[in-house]
Amino acid sequence: MRAVLKVIGLTENITSTQAISCKHRQIHSSHSRCKASIIDGVKRANSIQDELKKEVSLLEGNRPQLTTVLVGDDYVSHVYIKRKMMAAKAVGISTNTIYLENSCSERDLVSLLDSLNQDVNVNAILVQLPLPNHICERTICNTIAPLKDVDGFNFFNMGRFALGMNALWPCTAMAVHDLITSTGGSPGMDATTTICHRHTPLSLLSSLTKSADILISATGVPGLISSSMVKPGACVIDVGITRIHNEELKETRLIGDVDFDGVSKIAGFLTPVPGGVGPMTVAMLLKNTVLAYKLQMRGKG
Repeated sequence: MRAVLKVIGLTENITSTQAISCKHRQIHSSHSRCKASIIDGVKRANSIQDELKKEVSLLEGNRPQLTTVLVGDDYVSHVYIKRKMMAAKAVGISTNTIYLENSCSERDLVSLLDSLNQDVNVNAILVQLPLPNHICERTICNTIAPLKDVDGFNFFNMGRFALGMNALWPCTAMAVHDLITSTGGSPGMDATTTICHRHTPLSLLSSLTKSADILISATGVPGLISSSMVKPGACVIDVGITRIHNEELKETRLIGDVDFDGVSKIAGFLTPVPGGVGPMTVAMLLKNTVLAYKLQMRGKG
Protein backbone atom coordinates (compact mmCIF):
# COMPACT_ATOMS: atom_id res chain seq x y z
CA MET A 1 0.00 0.00 0.00
CA ARG A 2 1.37 3.39 -0.95
CA ALA A 3 1.26 5.82 1.94
CA VAL A 4 0.27 9.46 1.55
CA LEU A 5 2.66 11.77 3.38
CA LYS A 6 2.03 15.48 3.96
CA VAL A 7 4.70 17.78 5.33
CA ILE A 8 3.72 21.29 6.41
CA GLY A 9 6.47 23.77 7.08
CA LEU A 10 8.48 26.80 6.14
CA THR A 11 9.72 26.32 2.60
CA GLU A 12 12.98 28.08 3.37
CA ASN A 13 13.79 25.76 6.29
CA ILE A 14 15.03 22.33 5.28
CA THR A 15 14.39 20.83 8.71
CA SER A 16 10.77 21.87 8.44
CA THR A 17 10.06 20.73 4.92
CA GLN A 18 12.31 17.79 4.11
CA ALA A 19 9.94 14.97 3.14
CA ILE A 20 10.71 11.47 4.34
CA SER A 21 9.26 8.91 1.95
CA CYS A 22 7.47 6.14 3.80
CA LYS A 23 6.04 2.80 2.80
CA HIS A 24 3.02 2.23 5.01
CA ARG A 25 2.59 -1.01 6.92
CA GLN A 26 0.65 -0.81 10.17
CA ILE A 27 0.34 2.84 11.14
CA HIS A 28 -3.19 3.52 9.99
CA SER A 29 -4.88 0.15 10.22
CA SER A 30 -7.24 1.03 13.08
CA HIS A 31 -9.83 3.66 12.18
CA SER A 32 -11.91 2.66 15.20
CA ARG A 33 -9.22 3.78 17.65
CA CYS A 34 -10.78 6.22 20.14
CA LYS A 35 -7.47 7.66 21.32
CA ALA A 36 -4.07 7.97 19.71
CA SER A 37 -1.06 6.05 20.91
CA ILE A 38 1.34 8.71 22.16
CA ILE A 39 4.86 8.33 20.76
CA ASP A 40 7.19 8.84 23.72
CA GLY A 41 10.19 10.72 22.35
CA VAL A 42 11.85 10.93 25.77
CA LYS A 43 11.77 7.17 26.28
CA ARG A 44 13.07 6.49 22.78
CA ALA A 45 15.80 9.15 23.13
CA ASN A 46 16.93 7.69 26.46
CA SER A 47 17.15 4.26 24.85
CA ILE A 48 19.32 5.60 22.03
CA GLN A 49 21.56 7.47 24.47
CA ASP A 50 22.01 4.32 26.58
CA GLU A 51 23.12 2.46 23.45
CA LEU A 52 25.51 5.27 22.53
CA LYS A 53 26.99 5.31 26.02
CA LYS A 54 27.86 1.61 25.70
CA GLU A 55 29.22 2.19 22.19
CA VAL A 56 31.45 5.08 23.29
CA SER A 57 32.79 3.08 26.24
CA LEU A 58 34.04 0.43 23.82
CA LEU A 59 35.82 2.85 21.48
CA GLU A 60 39.59 2.72 21.41
CA GLY A 61 41.63 5.87 21.82
CA ASN A 62 40.21 9.28 22.63
CA ARG A 63 36.52 9.92 23.14
CA PRO A 64 34.53 11.62 20.36
CA GLN A 65 34.86 15.40 20.70
CA LEU A 66 32.00 17.82 19.98
CA THR A 67 32.65 21.55 19.73
CA THR A 68 29.71 23.93 19.64
CA VAL A 69 29.76 27.59 18.66
CA LEU A 70 27.22 30.03 20.02
CA VAL A 71 27.04 33.57 18.66
CA GLY A 72 25.19 36.21 20.69
CA ASP A 73 23.19 36.09 23.90
CA ASP A 74 19.87 34.61 22.78
CA TYR A 75 18.41 33.00 25.92
CA VAL A 76 16.72 30.07 24.16
CA SER A 77 19.90 29.22 22.24
CA HIS A 78 21.87 29.15 25.49
CA VAL A 79 19.30 26.78 27.01
CA TYR A 80 19.44 24.49 23.97
CA ILE A 81 23.25 24.38 23.99
CA LYS A 82 23.31 23.56 27.70
CA ARG A 83 20.91 20.65 27.21
CA LYS A 84 22.85 19.30 24.25
CA MET A 85 26.15 19.46 26.12
CA MET A 86 24.71 17.74 29.20
CA ALA A 87 23.34 14.94 27.03
CA ALA A 88 26.68 14.60 25.21
CA LYS A 89 28.66 14.35 28.44
CA ALA A 90 26.20 11.76 29.77
CA VAL A 91 27.08 9.36 26.94
CA GLY A 92 30.82 9.98 27.23
CA ILE A 93 31.34 12.55 24.47
CA SER A 94 33.95 15.23 25.19
CA THR A 95 32.51 18.73 24.75
CA ASN A 96 33.61 22.32 24.34
CA THR A 97 31.50 25.43 23.73
CA ILE A 98 32.89 28.59 22.16
CA TYR A 99 30.92 31.75 22.94
CA LEU A 100 31.16 34.70 20.55
CA GLU A 101 29.79 38.22 20.84
CA ASN A 102 26.73 39.19 18.78
CA SER A 103 28.99 41.64 16.93
CA CYS A 104 31.19 38.81 15.62
CA SER A 105 31.65 39.22 11.87
CA GLU A 106 30.86 36.54 9.34
CA ARG A 107 34.50 36.56 8.27
CA ASP A 108 35.71 35.90 11.82
CA LEU A 109 33.21 33.07 12.28
CA VAL A 110 34.30 31.48 8.99
CA SER A 111 37.93 31.76 10.11
CA LEU A 112 37.13 30.04 13.40
CA LEU A 113 35.32 27.22 11.62
CA ASP A 114 38.23 26.78 9.22
CA SER A 115 40.54 26.28 12.19
CA LEU A 116 38.15 23.78 13.80
CA ASN A 117 37.92 21.91 10.49
CA GLN A 118 41.70 21.48 10.56
CA ASP A 119 41.88 20.53 14.25
CA VAL A 120 42.33 16.75 14.41
CA ASN A 121 41.15 16.77 18.04
CA VAL A 122 37.71 18.08 17.02
CA ASN A 123 35.45 15.39 15.55
CA ALA A 124 32.15 17.25 15.42
CA ILE A 125 31.16 20.88 14.95
CA LEU A 126 27.80 22.45 15.70
CA VAL A 127 26.96 26.12 15.16
CA GLN A 128 23.80 26.92 17.09
CA LEU A 129 21.13 28.54 14.90
CA PRO A 130 19.72 31.10 14.42
CA LEU A 131 22.64 33.43 13.82
CA PRO A 132 22.60 37.26 13.95
CA ASN A 133 21.08 38.84 10.84
CA HIS A 134 24.42 40.08 9.52
CA ILE A 135 25.73 36.52 9.19
CA CYS A 136 24.54 34.27 6.35
CA GLU A 137 23.52 30.92 7.80
CA ARG A 138 23.97 29.10 4.49
CA THR A 139 27.58 30.34 4.23
CA ILE A 140 28.32 29.16 7.76
CA CYS A 141 26.68 25.75 7.31
CA ASN A 142 28.63 25.18 4.11
CA THR A 143 31.90 26.17 5.79
CA ILE A 144 31.77 23.27 8.24
CA ALA A 145 33.61 20.21 6.91
CA PRO A 146 31.07 17.57 5.80
CA LEU A 147 32.61 14.87 8.01
CA LYS A 148 32.31 17.14 11.07
CA ASP A 149 28.90 18.60 10.21
CA VAL A 150 26.78 16.84 12.85
CA ASP A 151 23.80 19.14 12.24
CA GLY A 152 23.70 17.79 8.68
CA PHE A 153 23.24 21.24 7.11
CA ASN A 154 26.27 21.33 4.81
CA PHE A 155 25.10 21.15 1.18
CA PHE A 156 27.06 17.90 0.74
CA ASN A 157 25.21 16.13 3.56
CA MET A 158 21.84 17.61 2.62
CA GLY A 159 22.29 16.49 -0.97
CA ARG A 160 23.17 12.94 0.02
CA PHE A 161 20.24 12.90 2.43
CA ALA A 162 17.85 13.98 -0.33
CA LEU A 163 19.16 11.15 -2.50
CA GLY A 164 18.87 8.59 0.29
CA MET A 165 22.64 8.11 0.48
CA ASN A 166 24.73 7.55 3.60
CA ALA A 167 25.73 10.82 5.26
CA LEU A 168 25.41 12.84 8.46
CA TRP A 169 21.69 13.51 8.02
CA PRO A 170 19.90 16.56 9.52
CA CYS A 171 19.06 15.67 13.12
CA THR A 172 15.38 16.64 13.06
CA ALA A 173 14.75 14.63 9.90
CA MET A 174 16.49 11.65 11.49
CA ALA A 175 14.34 12.07 14.61
CA VAL A 176 11.11 12.09 12.57
CA HIS A 177 12.29 9.09 10.57
CA ASP A 178 13.02 7.12 13.74
CA LEU A 179 9.73 8.06 15.44
CA ILE A 180 7.70 6.93 12.42
CA THR A 181 9.63 3.67 12.33
CA SER A 182 8.92 3.12 16.03
CA THR A 183 5.18 2.98 15.31
CA GLY A 184 5.56 0.08 12.89
CA GLY A 185 5.89 2.24 9.80
CA SER A 186 8.64 1.40 7.34
CA PRO A 187 10.29 4.55 5.90
CA GLY A 188 11.43 3.78 2.38
CA MET A 189 10.96 5.27 -1.05
CA ASP A 190 7.30 4.47 -1.67
CA ALA A 191 5.09 7.45 -0.80
CA THR A 192 3.13 10.22 -2.43
CA THR A 193 4.56 13.32 -0.76
CA THR A 194 3.02 16.79 -0.60
CA ILE A 195 4.74 19.82 0.93
CA CYS A 196 2.63 22.75 2.09
CA HIS A 197 3.48 26.13 3.58
CA ARG A 198 2.23 27.62 6.83
CA HIS A 199 0.52 30.32 4.74
CA THR A 200 -1.30 27.83 2.50
CA PRO A 201 -5.02 28.84 2.65
CA LEU A 202 -6.64 26.87 5.46
CA SER A 203 -9.36 25.40 3.24
CA LEU A 204 -6.77 24.02 0.81
CA LEU A 205 -4.48 22.92 3.62
CA SER A 206 -7.29 21.02 5.30
CA SER A 207 -8.26 19.20 2.12
CA LEU A 208 -4.67 18.00 1.77
CA THR A 209 -4.02 17.05 5.39
CA LYS A 210 -7.22 15.01 5.64
CA SER A 211 -5.88 12.64 2.96
CA ALA A 212 -2.54 12.09 4.73
CA ASP A 213 -1.61 8.77 6.27
CA ILE A 214 1.40 10.47 7.82
CA LEU A 215 1.19 14.16 8.70
CA ILE A 216 4.28 16.11 9.76
CA SER A 217 3.88 19.73 10.85
CA ALA A 218 6.84 22.06 11.43
CA THR A 219 5.54 25.62 11.15
CA GLY A 220 5.72 27.17 14.61
CA VAL A 221 2.04 28.14 14.33
CA PRO A 222 0.37 27.04 17.59
CA GLY A 223 -2.75 24.94 17.12
CA LEU A 224 -2.61 25.05 13.32
CA ILE A 225 -3.64 21.40 12.94
CA SER A 226 -7.09 20.71 14.39
CA SER A 227 -8.90 17.38 14.68
CA SER A 228 -11.05 18.21 11.63
CA MET A 229 -7.88 18.33 9.52
CA VAL A 230 -6.64 14.84 10.40
CA LYS A 231 -7.50 11.53 8.76
CA PRO A 232 -8.76 8.95 11.29
CA GLY A 233 -5.91 6.65 12.28
CA ALA A 234 -3.19 8.88 10.81
CA CYS A 235 0.30 9.16 12.27
CA VAL A 236 0.83 12.81 13.26
CA ILE A 237 4.35 14.09 13.98
CA ASP A 238 4.44 17.54 15.61
CA VAL A 239 7.82 19.20 15.01
CA GLY A 240 6.57 22.72 15.79
CA ILE A 241 7.42 24.32 19.10
CA THR A 242 6.34 27.71 20.43
CA ARG A 243 6.86 29.29 23.84
CA ILE A 244 3.66 30.81 25.21
CA HIS A 245 3.82 33.13 28.22
CA ASN A 246 0.80 33.54 30.48
CA GLU A 247 0.99 36.92 32.19
CA GLU A 248 -1.70 36.07 34.73
CA LEU A 249 -0.13 32.81 35.84
CA LYS A 250 3.40 34.15 35.33
CA GLU A 251 4.45 30.98 33.57
CA THR A 252 5.79 29.90 30.19
CA ARG A 253 4.85 26.66 28.47
CA LEU A 254 5.71 24.95 25.21
CA ILE A 255 3.04 24.04 22.67
CA GLY A 256 3.19 22.54 19.20
CA ASP A 257 1.46 23.04 15.87
CA VAL A 258 -1.12 20.38 16.68
CA ASP A 259 -4.23 20.71 18.86
CA PHE A 260 -3.11 17.81 21.01
CA ASP A 261 -6.34 17.18 22.92
CA GLY A 262 -8.51 17.21 19.81
CA VAL A 263 -6.18 15.35 17.46
CA SER A 264 -5.41 12.66 20.04
CA LYS A 265 -9.03 11.50 19.67
CA ILE A 266 -8.68 11.08 15.89
CA ALA A 267 -5.09 10.09 15.11
CA GLY A 268 -3.61 6.61 15.39
CA PHE A 269 -0.26 7.89 16.63
CA LEU A 270 0.76 11.34 17.87
CA THR A 271 3.91 12.97 19.23
CA PRO A 272 3.54 15.34 22.19
CA VAL A 273 5.14 18.77 22.66
CA PRO A 274 7.28 18.77 24.69
CA GLY A 275 8.54 15.21 24.88
CA GLY A 276 8.32 14.16 21.24
CA VAL A 277 10.63 15.28 18.44
CA GLY A 278 12.74 17.60 20.65
CA PRO A 279 14.59 15.04 22.78
CA MET A 280 14.94 12.78 19.75
CA THR A 281 16.69 15.55 17.82
CA VAL A 282 19.28 15.81 20.59
CA ALA A 283 19.73 12.03 20.55
CA MET A 284 20.35 12.14 16.80
CA LEU A 285 22.96 14.88 17.28
CA LEU A 286 24.83 12.54 19.62
CA LYS A 287 24.41 9.66 17.17
CA ASN A 288 25.88 11.80 14.39
CA THR A 289 28.79 12.80 16.65
CA VAL A 290 29.74 9.17 17.28
CA LEU A 291 29.33 8.37 13.59
CA ALA A 292 31.52 11.35 12.61
CA TYR A 293 34.22 10.11 14.99
CA LYS A 294 34.11 6.62 13.51
CA LEU A 295 34.28 7.90 9.94
CA GLN A 296 37.32 10.03 10.76
CA MET A 297 39.07 7.19 12.59
CA ARG A 298 38.36 4.93 9.62
CA GLY A 299 39.93 7.50 7.32
CA LYS A 300 43.12 7.40 9.40
CA GLY A 301 43.32 3.61 9.23
